[in-house]
Formats: sequence, C-alpha cells, structure tokens
Amino acid sequence: MSTRRLIAVVVLVPVLAALALWAFAWPAARTAPRDLPLGVAGTATATAQLERQLEQHEGAFEIHRYADEAAARDAIEDRTVYGAVVATPQGPQLLTASAAGPTVAQFLQQAMATEGAQVKTVDVVPAPESDPRGAALNASVLPLALAGIAAGAAVTLLGLRGVRAVGALVGAAALTGVIAGALAHSWLGVLTGDWWTEAGVFALATLAVSAAVAGLAALIGTAGVGLMAGVVMLFGNPFSGAPSAPQMLPEPVGTIGQWLPPGAGTTLLRSVSFFDGAAATGPALTLTWWAALGLGAVLLGNALKARPKSAQPSPERELAPVG
Repeated sequence: MSTRRLIAVVVLVPVLAALALWAFAWPAARTAPRDLPLGVAGTATATAQLERQLEQHEGAFEIHRYADEAAARDAIEDRTVYGAVVATPQGPQLLTASAAGPTVAQFLQQAMATEGAQVKTVDVVPAPESDPRGAALNASVLPLALAGIAAGAAVTLLGLRGVRAVGALVGAAALTGVIAGALAHSWLGVLTGDWWTEAGVFALATLAVSAAVAGLAALIGTAGVGLMAGVVMLFGNPFSGAPSAPQMLPEPVGTIGQWLPPGAGTTLLRSVSFFDGAAATGPALTLTWWAALGLGAVLLGNALKARPKSAQPSPERELAPVG
C-alpha cells in the first residue's frame, strides 16, 4: 500500500504542475485580439481606408460602424465596443476605454501607430488614477476565489447542513463583500462606482464560488471541495481575462472564463464601477445561477442524507405484561 501511495504522489504532482502551467501560461503566452469589438465612425467614404487597414489584422477585430463620434462614444460607454477609430478632417482619431482593460487600450494604440500616421488618442472611460494599469482590480480575482473556496470548505468540514449551511455561506459572502468594498473603494480608491453595488458584486462573486464548493461537497462528499476548488483555481482564474479581456484569450478559453465565477465577477465589477452598469446583465445572471444552483445543492444534499434516517422503521415498543 505504501508503494502505491508513493507512486501516486510521484506521478500526481508533476501532472498537476503541468496542468497548472498549461492553464496559466498558455493563455498568457497567446494573448492577442480575436474578433475584438472595435468601432469605426464617419461616412462610408471616409472610413473605407480605415477599414481596409484594420482588416489587414486578420481575425483581430469585429468591426462596428457608427455614423459619427458621438455614436461611437455611446457604444464605448455601453460596452458594445472596446474602442473606436473616428475619421476626421484632421486625420483618424482613436477612442479608447482603459477602464475596460488597459492592455486592450494599449494594443489599440500600438495597432494604429503601425499604420504610420500620427493618431490622436482620447480615453473616453479612463481607468482611475490610483490604478491606471488595472493591477489592483486584477489582483482582486484570486483573493475572492480563495475566500469562496475557504467558506465552502469550512461549511463542509464543520458539518453545517441545510438552512444553517446556507445562512453561513450567505453571511460569509456578505461580510466579504463589505470588507472588499471598504478596501478597494474606500481605502485604495481603485473603484469609482456606487459603493454598495460594488460590495454586492464582491459578495455575489464570493457566494458563487462558496456555494458551488459546498453544494458539490453536499452531493458527493468532501471530494467535492477539492474538485470545485480545482476548477476555480486552474480554470476560473487564468481564463477570467482580468488582465486583458476575454477576446484577447485563445478560444474557447475566453468564453469558458466568462461562464465561471472569477471571469463573470471581474466583468461585472468593471461594468458597475466604471460604466454605470452597462452590459452587467450577462455576468450578473451567471453569478446568480452559480450561487442559486450551489445553495440548492446544499439543501438537496441535506435532504438526501436525512431521507434514509427518516425512512428507517422505528423499533416496536415492548409491551409491558398486563396484570
């Protein structure tokens, strides 16, 4: 038995290391635009040359056409596009939104600079001065994931079940949201939206992870903690697109990342903090489904474990002799 365990450790550790390196390093090494939504504004005649230039970056951009600069700005603020190139009498003008992803804004500037013309750049929705590169927001993904995993594991290992487990998960997530909001918004100043909405996003993102961890453990046992923690850490974090954007990751990594809590939480936090809630419905529903299904699994697991006990026939009482 000891030999088998030794072999299992020797083989399992390198496999996990290789999986972790693949999950984190591969998307980072292949970061490049893939159908990145980009606007082109102006008359058809004025924008024809701009579109031909952009089409030279094969597969990089998904072109959205707008009549003028005002319409392009609205599209950026609605999170329909990450930026826009406006044809003006003085030459092309680039509109960016570093709050949506500083890496994307920087790439757009570099792409336009390679065309050989001086392009004026306007940051329509700038990142906060206290976090111009988005480093603090990106760094919040891992702690929230760890907090969710820890809460789900604690509820499982402490033997909390049913309504008590749900109450503990919701309470821990709510407190995490308040603390995270106080740190990120009030202290660091890296978020600029409504304080309570941001705290709610932190709480919902944490609950989505913790409920999934506890829910799977309630259905299949403590192994569910490790399984869900592995999904969140090995796929949720590196596939989240937090340092750049989902469209900057290889397919289907970008799409998968937005289906998992870390990616959906990051997208939702950007929307409520910098874009007045634009494009928040999709990620909010994703997090809500994770939380609802996880909490439902916690209650279902408790009901399934309680059923055999209630179904066992009670031993018949021994009748006392009469007289």
